[in-house]
Amino acid sequence: RHRWISAALSLVGIVAYATPSPARRLLGVVVGTAGALLGLGAALRPDGIGEAGRLARDIQAWEAGLLASVAVRMVFQTNNPVWATMNEANGGWNKTGIALGLLALADVATRRSDKTIATKRSDKPREAQVLAPAWMPVGLGLGALLFALHSLYSDSAIVGRWSWDGYPATGPAPVPWGGLVLTALAGGFAGGHRLELATGMLWWAAGSAGACAITLVPGWSGFAGGLVLAVYVASVTRSILLAAARCPPGRTLGAALLWYNVLVLAHVWVVAYEFVPGGPLLRERTWVVMLATMLSLYGGVRAARASLVEGRPASGARKAAAGLLPVDAALLARRVRWAAVTLGWGAMLLRLPAATRTPTPFHAPERLITAAIWTVHFDLDNDMWLAENRIIAAVRDLQADVMGFLESDTERIIMGQRDWTQRVGEELGYYVDYGPSPRKHTWGCAMISKFPIVNSTHHLLPSPVGELACAIHATLDVHGRAVDVIISHNGQEENPLDRRLQTTELARIMRESPNPFIFAGYVVTKPHAENYKILYGQGRIHDIDPTDSDRWCQYIGYRGLKRVGYARVSRGTITDTEIQVGKFAVPAVGEDLAAWAPSYARVAEDHYAKEYHFPRAFRGRGVRGHFYHVFKEPRYYD
Repeated sequence: RHRWISAALSLVGIVAYATPSPARRLLGVVVGTAGALLGLGAALRPDGIGEAGRLARDIQAWEAGLLASVAVRMVFQTNNPVWATMNEANGGWNKTGIALGLLALADVATRRSDKTIATKRSDKPREAQVLAPAWMPVGLGLGALLFALHSLYSDSAIVGRWSWDGYPATGPAPVPWGGLVLTALAGGFAGGHRLELATGMLWWAAGSAGACAITLVPGWSGFAGGLVLAVYVASVTRSILLAAARCPPGRTLGAALLWYNVLVLAHVWVVAYEFVPGGPLLRERTWVVMLATMLSLYGGVRAARASLVEGRPASGARKAAAGLLPVDAALLARRVRWAAVTLGWGAMLLRLPAATRTPTPFHAPERLITAAIWTVHFDLDNDMWLAENRIIAAVRDLQADVMGFLESDTERIIMGQRDWTQRVGEELGYYVDYGPSPRKHTWGCAMISKFPIVNSTHHLLPSPVGELACAIHATLDVHGRAVDVIISHNGQEENPLDRRLQTTELARIMRESPNPFIFAGYVVTKPHAENYKILYGQGRIHDIDPTDSDRWCQYIGYRGLKRVGYARVSRGTITDTEIQVGKFAVPAVGEDLAAWAPSYARVAEDHYAKEYHFPRAFRGRGVRGHFYHVFKEPRYYD
């Protein structure tokens, strides 16, 4: 009778976007989450007298809601347009979401309960008389189910990014192959009524094989494992929810949410182990989190099997025990499921031309390459709004041919399970290397390129003490000549051993390459200090401007190219780190580089034709808070 209260509280989480204060928005999301969980608790109870099919409808509506959410995020390039981190400026549809939410709230508030309708018709109770399952394993199984769906299947790109391992492309691109993830989920939900199969040992073993593959194997094989796991997790959803409805609600849901939060923390601690209590126990151990998830699911489905299958309800109650709907309601549920799948695939096909078009480099006749580096802190600005619109605008205005993004991996629950690099690549026309996958235990480094990526290798740099550092070493086809690029993020200031070992490894990679080279990375050192000398000396590269003494984090280096210019652009209100940009001319194909030597002579901007100049948009007060700083203008070199 009072489910409208939980629905109203849930709506607070969407309305929260209206306040600019990050703390208040967070509080609104907390209230909304609490309301949603109250609604889940109210739904998870057996059908009462005259309520035949109510629980089954609630479960299938819950499943359809997940499919619809994934499909909508496919339309909006992995964002949910009603998130509290979205607004009109960054592409949010918050007002539309509130309007739809109010309509749904009105429907819930005015709808007569199934019990009332059935009682007036003198229906007889049809509740399934089944054995009550053990609440603890069911609670842990429910927590693992929520975690698995959230961490791997709340966005269609997650599984693909987990299996990504660089160029030549070893795994599926998010567009269009994310549609297979949505299809696998829908197929699993469709088969969930077969409780004997879904709760069987062999089916769990198949799901575990998929979990092992997505956790340990790169490329298409790992992606296929993720699809198998998707079908398995979706198929056991109904069994676990039916079992949870027959357990004590407070204890069961409390245990489920506590275990869910433990798993969420664990899947963050595998990366952030340096800063949390007990973190080293989970250092780089995603497999432990996956193992705990699968064992918890096993305990949950076995308890559900004991209650729903082996309890052998009377034949008249088996239909309700299996969560089956009347024919007309089942047909509607099926249509809703596959409508969501159709919407998702439609979005993939509409986005496919932009995702697969051939990028066009800037200033090809001049044989220029403009490279940049930016630590974007997970695509959130300083007021906790999604920043990709402004990142896209800055990249477009900079006319960067190659750009590295650090702290870029957002395919984790705490980052929203999204892939913002898709939108950058599609809207601006770039090849995208997402960098080390989320299962590689780094905070991420990504690269976009206007030039074809011939090969890219993802390195996990030596990190015996602190967080795992990452690097992308790519070979690009730049105006017909192979040019190597490194995008890297070294460790923290507090770990000098890590930084020295990481810098030494980067120097080795650069030293052993025969190609012209561009380095753009986060080094954490003062100019001309020990690690600086290791990087530039042992790596046989040259600093883009050795006289720039006001650096600490980001550096650019080069070899075998003609240095044209160097600029430092302020961050605006996105992150706490500036953008550094270098402009280079690439030698002609076949030109001998044996006698190459850098030039350190400074020249005026008018020394070069305007095609060689940095954009004027960033002069003076700049645009959107981005402007040339430190030097107040770009520097040019002969």
